[in-house]
Amino acid sequence: MAIEPRQNPTRVSCFECPLRHMRRFRPFSDSELEFVSTFKRGELLADTGTTVLAEGARSAHLYTVLAGWGFRYKILEDGRRQILNYVVPGDMVGLQGAVMAEMQHSVEALTPMTLCVFERSRLFSLFELHPGLSFDLTWLAAREESILDEHLLSIGRRSALERASYLLAFLFDRGMSAGILGDNHRHVPVTQMHFADTLGLSIVHTNKTLKKLADRGLIRWRDRGCDVLDPAGLQDLAKWKPEEARVRPFI
Repeated sequence: MAIEPRQNPTRVSCFECPLRHMRRFRPFSDSELEFVSTFKRGELLADTGTTVLAEGARSAHLYTVLAGWGFRYKILEDGRRQILNYVVPGDMVGLQGAVMAEMQHSVEALTPMTLCVFERSRLFSLFELHPGLSFDLTWLAAREESILDEHLLSIGRRSALERASYLLAFLFDRGMSAGILGDNHRHVPVTQMHFADTLGLSIVHTNKTLKKLADRGLIRWRDRGCDVLDPAGLQDLAKWKPEEARVRPFI
């Protein structure tokens, strides 16, 4: 049975948003901040395992992740799941449903999440009144496409060990950029089943692959995830480097 997300009785004002104080995110102009504050209708709390958006749903809302981890996925008729990507604070979910009428994938909370809720019906006024914010939405969509390109390359051409190294290096970089990981907090909350469903491997093959990374001192496996001990080592093994850090938009 699906877990239902809950409305948050309290609300973080857009003027006091913690993401705005991070140098990773571009600042809003006064008029943009005023618009976003009226565009936002509240917040949603999602416990671990909550389905935030379901494939085929026609949602009246779209969301920006304020706190926590989540993931996007699709499921075949026989129940096999493919995880497409992971979301962290600053990422938008539901834009696909806002533009294409219904969602083509599902979104689930990997950890407890807080999401800012926006009205889908007001999306087009954003394009009409704020070209800077509309460019930001285009940037977010293009960035998602580039990430999926890299994931597809990984599944199609990297070895199992390289795939696992890439995924962990990628998630660690995303967590660092979003401010939810740091030098003293290196825990990536992805289970072996999540790894298997992302990498396209069996759970047995995934377990053996992650053990090899642990034996090399690159990770330390823990309950419901692992600690990344050597992100540079993972990058070298995957033959992948994160993009150069730069200011990025969010809504």
